[in-house]
Amino acid sequence: MFSFIVRRLAQMILVLLAASVLIFVLIRMTPSDPIASMTRGRRISEETRAALIRQYHLDKSLPEQYGIWITGAVRGDLGDSFDKKQPVTTLIADRLPTTLQLVFMSTVLALALALPIGIICAVKRNTLLDRALSVLSLVLVASPVFLTGIVLSLIFALRLRWFPSFGTGKTFLENLRYLFLPSLALGFSMVALIARTTRNNMITQLQSDYAAAAVAKGLPFHKVVLKHCLKNTLIPVITVASIQIGTMIVGAVLVENVFALGGIGDVLISGIKASDYPVVQGITLMLVTFFALMNLAVDIVYALIDPRIRYGNEGRGE
Repeated sequence: MFSFIVRRLAQMILVLLAASVLIFVLIRMTPSDPIASMTRGRRISEETRAALIRQYHLDKSLPEQYGIWITGAVRGDLGDSFDKKQPVTTLIADRLPTTLQLVFMSTVLALALALPIGIICAVKRNTLLDRALSVLSLVLVASPVFLTGIVLSLIFALRLRWFPSFGTGKTFLENLRYLFLPSLALGFSMVALIARTTRNNMITQLQSDYAAAAVAKGLPFHKVVLKHCLKNTLIPVITVASIQIGTMIVGAVLVENVFALGGIGDVLISGIKASDYPVVQGITLMLVTFFALMNLAVDIVYALIDPRIRYGNEGRGE
């Protein structure tokens, strides 16, 4: 297991290095003037302009700029924002907790809804309940996340007044109430896909020989479903869930705007508008790192659920 984790960790580092180069190059290809971002378009003297260029290493070649940036990133220093004149790590640290809490709550709500729906649809397949839940899933996955957020806000915040319509709370527990509607809006699309994946794979497992043998031996049907079939259904579900968590980060940008949460998405959008290289680079690299760590965690979970994955890779020397 240790060698398996080491190999996956080495692969993740190579992916992050390649991604960092791509991020750096693509941002530098944008037709923008970072000095104009720093000065907010005000006229400055040539001496001031030259001093800013030297201060932010813009006078150096691109390989040198990349080397300075990636070396600092390894140490936890992502540079200073051109626009806000603050360290990028400080900007991320101030806004990241809100975004992480939003994504975490969305994932928990989505799994809490999707797994039971998928199991019920599989057990009651081809019934009216199965068809109704399937149609509901299609509606949820087809609805844009910002539209879902607006509808939830109109119904539960403005009309029923059960939840706040925007902003965040001052404490962690108070924040849960503020983030419930945004989390629900963000998690609905994940509910649809995970429920559908759970249903299809659960049907396959219920039709397998081992499930039929367990029922023939007198094992209660609910134990066959929850103890045996569900475990074998989890691997494809984990795959879909991990991909959906990644897309949630993108969706969080829209949801944060609808509910005025002021998370990472707000900083990223303002950085893109202002051509703020360090902010866009830093947040993008952080998101890629998050995806890579998530994939590593998924690989480890795979290996724990199904040891054949771990030992099969070790046998091939991968």
